[in-house]
Amino acid sequence: MTSWRDVEQSAPELAERVRGLFDAHRHKTIATLRADGSPRICGIECAFENGELVFGSMPGARKGADLRRDGRFALHSATVDPVDGQEADWPGEAKIAGRAYAVGEPGPDGDRFRADITEVVHTHLNAEATLLVVEWWTPEHGLRKVERA
Repeated sequence: MTSWRDVEQSAPELAERVRGLFDAHRHKTIATLRADGSPRICGIECAFENGELVFGSMPGARKGADLRRDGRFALHSATVDPVDGQEADWPGEAKIAGRAYAVGEPGPDGDRFRADITEVVHTHLNAEATLLVVEWWTPEHGLRKVERA
């Protein structure tokens, strides 16, 4: 199991930027897998609590059923457009992928999950706003970076 705390310890600067992007807006988007294997995307809220990434699902929601059946997920921060002429100030976007594990049984308040993190990504522009920078971390390979024109 790889917790958010593990990411913070292994790649603190990346973890800080990614968490900042997730904390900047209340609503995020999560991708889950339907019973037939096709993707489903839904709005969601998440939180970083005691070194863990956690999120929930309303009672009876399909995303909760998806995650209980197959915990694989991809979570995306809110996306904002760069401001024309100020592209270098664009904070970018963040993604976290992994496997969700139910915390307890579903109840009247819905489902609660914690994440086993398999990948953390921050996509942004370089300081000159001339290159797209993709930084990603996995438990197996640590932090990697690529720049694209």
